[in-house]
Amino acid sequence: MKKLFSLIMLMPLLVCAQNITADEIVRAVDRNMITRTSKANVRMTVHSRRASRTMEMISYSQGNDEAFSEYLSPPREKGTKMLKLGDDLWIYDPGTDRSIQISGNMLKQSVMGSDLSYEDMMEETHLLENYQAELKGEIKYDGRECWIIELKAKSSGVSYFKRKAYIDKERYVALYEEWYAKSGKLLKTIKASEVKRVSNRWYPTKMVFKDELKQGKGTEYIIDSIEIDLTLPAHIFSKAMLKK
Repeated sequence: MKKLFSLIMLMPLLVCAQNITADEIVRAVDRNMITRTSKANVRMTVHSRRASRTMEMISYSQGNDEAFSEYLSPPREKGTKMLKLGDDLWIYDPGTDRSIQISGNMLKQSVMGSDLSYEDMMEETHLLENYQAELKGEIKYDGRECWIIELKAKSSGVSYFKRKAYIDKERYVALYEEWYAKSGKLLKTIKASEVKRVSNRWYPTKMVFKDELKQGKGTEYIIDSIEIDLTLPAHIFSKAMLKK
């Protein structure tokens, strides 16, 4: 009787999952990924054709529009800082003691020789603001049941015309993504190999970004620790922090 009662209580949830729309899935993914505030210690390992190198950084974010990162190692990159305020991005180079604004075609350049571009780092908005979502089917990926979601750009102002993602049905996390140009050419892939519980959400903590137009094995992006929805001092997201 207890099992029967549990099944009856679960049935509305099962029906809801079966009838879920692409927009609802994408909104749930955004709720996982977009935080009020965050502080994270990150390692980024770039695997080029000839060698690999690892950089460590501390990163802060506030909503979609404000982010600040400082590189802690290796010595060559230590002290480099990045500040995002809305649509503006600045980089501070401790070697020259100068801050420069990254804009226009410069946004397409690689970040520290990695498979991520500055443009990639700027596009942290709610996906449905820029893309039309469509549910294309289901797939079992890396042992997890997933929805296949296709996203097509609503305008020409986004970096990637089309995206395809495998969304974990239970955790609402993208385990695999493909990013395409308008011509249909595959530009980048992202694979999440580790997902952890962070507060009341699931969050990918180990990913591999691969620029499909470059040689090499991609860039590992590992979040060693992360705190979310904490109180951050307002001065972190100011240009004064670049030279502090």
